[in-house]
Amino acid sequence: MGVIDPIALKKIWMDGKIVAWPDAKVHVLTHALHYATAIFEGIRCYSTRRGPSVFRLTDHLARLYRGAKVYHIEIPYKLEQLRSATFKLIKENKIDHCYVRPIVYLGYKKIGLSMKGAPVQVAVIPVRFDHYFDEKLAKRGLHCKISSWSRLSITALSPHVKASANYLNSVLAKAEAEREGYNEAIMLTEQGHVSEGTGENIFIVRKGKLITPPFYDDILGGITRESIIEIARDIGYVVEEKSILRDELYTADEVFLTGTAAEVIHVSKIDDITIGNGKKGPGPITSKVQSVFYKAARGELPKYEKWLEFVK
Repeated sequence: MGVIDPIALKKIWMDGKIVAWPDAKVHVLTHALHYATAIFEGIRCYSTRRGPSVFRLTDHLARLYRGAKVYHIEIPYKLEQLRSATFKLIKENKIDHCYVRPIVYLGYKKIGLSMKGAPVQVAVIPVRFDHYFDEKLAKRGLHCKISSWSRLSITALSPHVKASANYLNSVLAKAEAEREGYNEAIMLTEQGHVSEGTGENIFIVRKGKLITPPFYDDILGGITRESIIEIARDIGYVVEEKSILRDELYTADEVFLTGTAAEVIHVSKIDDITIGNGKKGPGPITSKVQSVFYKAARGELPKYEKWLEFVK
């Protein structure tokens, strides 16, 4: 009996066709494997009372197309085709919740750095995926480390694009944090400003106000980040996008991370310094925005149904 893949589902969409999970293969000389020429997305499908719903699917796909444009990659499918493929996969796999990974990458034709002539290939991959951080950590809060690795700079690669190449930067920071006993790393810009986690945007709470780093501090423009900003303002909180210094993390009343995979999760310690008053569990403002976000994503708040794209 073979080993059961814990994330595997039955079907994947590749280059316009539905294929079986074991048949979703690429050549070892795939350009993206050697030179990281790939753009991807992370999207969640949630179970709701009206059936499965993909959270902000069109917004995620629009970001995929923007990223491809930055790197001169022309996606050979229209956005609506990838949207339809996502819905079809969820139905074909008979699931009501999952994580979806669309990826655009340069395939195999030759070897060498030049992108010229390399075929543009596209896949949409649904996987079983519940919690990025386990429930125990979600209750206790993350213990984070300020990484010795700086967040990549706009003068090297665009940090605003969800490009595979960018994530080696994150992998190094994550590995360093885990080796030293932490759950996650927080990266600073080369100027020393707080940028983001390895796969999440960051917010701090100070005197009832939410503050999050701006785009010019080398962050990814997170869809969940954008959602949290809107939710927080709707509730009545002031949200500022401005540079944050390292010591402001240590002295914040609350700190939390946001992302499609991580959703909304609080940070309880940074560099072994306790955040806030040391109370177990997320702070009151984190708890509030987290609760509204979860309800919105799961179709429990009519106000935010604009973000839900139901699988029909």
